[in-house]
Amino acid sequence: MATVLVVDDSPVDRRVVGGLLAKSPTIEIEYASDGEEAIAIMKDVRPNLVVTDMIMPNMDGLELVAAIVKDYPLVPVILMTGKGSERIAVDALKAGASSYVPKSVLQDLLLETVENLLAMALEEQTLGRMMDCMTGCCFSIDNDVSMIPALINYVRRFIRKTNLCDETGGIRTCVALEEALNNALYHGNLELDSKLREGDRAAYRAMVEERRNAAPYKSRKIHVSVSVASDRGEFVIRDEGPGFDPSELPDPTAPTNLEKPSGRGLLLMRTFMDDVAYNSQGNQVTLVKHRNSSDNGFK
Repeated sequence: MATVLVVDDSPVDRRVVGGLLAKSPTIEIEYASDGEEAIAIMKDVRPNLVVTDMIMPNMDGLELVAAIVKDYPLVPVILMTGKGSERIAVDALKAGASSYVPKSVLQDLLLETVENLLAMALEEQTLGRMMDCMTGCCFSIDNDVSMIPALINYVRRFIRKTNLCDETGGIRTCVALEEALNNALYHGNLELDSKLREGDRAAYRAMVEERRNAAPYKSRKIHVSVSVASDRGEFVIRDEGPGFDPSELPDPTAPTNLEKPSGRGLLLMRTFMDDVAYNSQGNQVTLVKHRNSSDNGFK
């Protein structure tokens, strides 16, 4: 069941809106007579969506939208607009409201609009609650380059939830993780020498596709473990390739290596993370990010 909070100072209009929403067997309805009462109710009953009138005493629709966006950013707001509220409605949409329905066509559009927004909002809200309960997670992904941005985006949200670092630090951490994942895919599982990228790029891409579909490379996976708290993040990335001798890694900061694509990833990892350590086999790297005293939170 999804909970929808209906906010309107008119008892008659509240009953009309409630009756329209009650046609759905999956919606439970709460009521508030103005914005102030709505905010009070939301502290105890977290609705999945809010439907609000625009012109109300004490706190109008625009003020209510601003308060919800600030304190409950995952709860979408639908505006009910009537004559005289058009300007406020436009401002509320700019302030963060998700949609609107003119009161003249509530019977035709309200339920459909609510159901469509709920379908989008419920998954996001569930994911948000799940991530609030998480301190770590593990993944095993195929040799599919399209999975890397998806995984990075997930980890980025995880970092944001724990407030590990500021916006710049969060981006830099994700860049380092992306480089480590690319190394695990191309150099670990597919066993491609990084020097090949310095030659014919088309030939390199063709070899990537060839190995992705050939044994033993195609059955290998990348294993990722993420553990993040407010003071420390640890990211462990392991491939199923033969590994290498970490002691033979070149110094990416040496002037002769700075212009080589092959050392770029390692340089970024070591620059953006507080610690980068390989296991003795060379098929696992652990990246550690500490909360820096200059970080003000991942906004």
